[in-house]
Amino acid sequence: MQADIFCRVVDNYGDIGVCWRLARRMAQGHGWSIRLWVDDLRAFARIQPGITAEAGWQTFDGIDVVHWTPEPPDLEPGNVVIEAFACDPPPAFVQAMRQQLQDGQAQPPIWINLEYLSAEPWVESCHGLPSQRPDGLTKYFFFPGFTPSTGGLLREPGLSAERDAFQASRDQQESFLRALGLGDDALKHWLTGARLVSLFCYPQAPIAALVKALADDARPSLLLVPEGVAPSLEQTLAPGEHVRIARVPFVPQPDFDRLLWCADLNFVRGEDSFVRAAWAARPLVWQIYPQEENVHLEKLEAWLTRYPAPAEAQAAIRAWNTPLHTERAVLDDPAAASLVADLSISKASAALRASLLSPAWANWQDAARDWDAAQAARLDLGDSLAEFCAKLSRKR
Repeated sequence: MQADIFCRVVDNYGDIGVCWRLARRMAQGHGWSIRLWVDDLRAFARIQPGITAEAGWQTFDGIDVVHWTPEPPDLEPGNVVIEAFACDPPPAFVQAMRQQLQDGQAQPPIWINLEYLSAEPWVESCHGLPSQRPDGLTKYFFFPGFTPSTGGLLREPGLSAERDAFQASRDQQESFLRALGLGDDALKHWLTGARLVSLFCYPQAPIAALVKALADDARPSLLLVPEGVAPSLEQTLAPGEHVRIARVPFVPQPDFDRLLWCADLNFVRGEDSFVRAAWAARPLVWQIYPQEENVHLEKLEAWLTRYPAPAEAQAAIRAWNTPLHTERAVLDDPAAASLVADLSISKASAALRASLLSPAWANWQDAARDWDAAQAARLDLGDSLAEFCAKLSRKR
């Protein structure tokens, strides 16, 4: 198969994160020839060193990377066209697909709309459905998901064994963390029993509530935070040795996976980091991408009905996704607004704190391992996609 994957970067690193993993999965796992079209190469370069942000065309790790500009290059479509998250390929590219159909000399590409990940029940009935366009082209909806009736989750062969070996070796973890730039003091804090917490969140996250919850916990904590994420985090930390913060650089995806494997608890955002945190087999808190009218909270609840974590952990995840706000009536009263904000922080902190206590914490750890095992037993997204396209090809 020769495939074009189109990616518009909306969520900074989540969109390109998913597309880059998919490109490598199909190229390395199924021998597909991949062209990856990306409109924001700077975001791409932050998660994959070696990508040149100014290049119009480059090849990296055996994959052709095309800069998707307002005037993209005129290229012949491959056998498969994948638009990630309904990003719509360039009009000229679609016209080339349409021309193939009209000429009748070659079958038009299998056109896939790779949808956002969702646990909502309705995606099962829509997964794989065709959508006939007025121009004669057909687009197929392909949904990642958590059940056998969906496309599954991206996962590389051998991932569990690699993760288990890494998590079993304290020396490998220490060497990795030191390579990230952690100093002796931070490493000593971790080696002497501090809970390692990774934090990758959107600006709306109630970080003050998290810091308070960790400060109130009997066990010390070490927070690993990427540069530029939660920039006001250090200001919320009171002087003391109980909770420490260590800033880490943005790293290539395999190293991001290892960072998640090191942590006892992972706070993640969006889709790509959420799936990778699930494969860490450690407790995770997912901050889902915010949408208008709180539609994202419905998606969160759909996932929580499937995630086997204890009630305390589920309450903590809900609290992490509930934005701190003040009622309109108190916006003009700074004192009242401050009181409402303090109460919101206190409520979220209490929920987060309860999830760290025994027996909830031990139950959450067990649930994370069970969740990983259950999902790993299913066909992964790459295999599902290859099988789906092969079946369509045979029918033509």
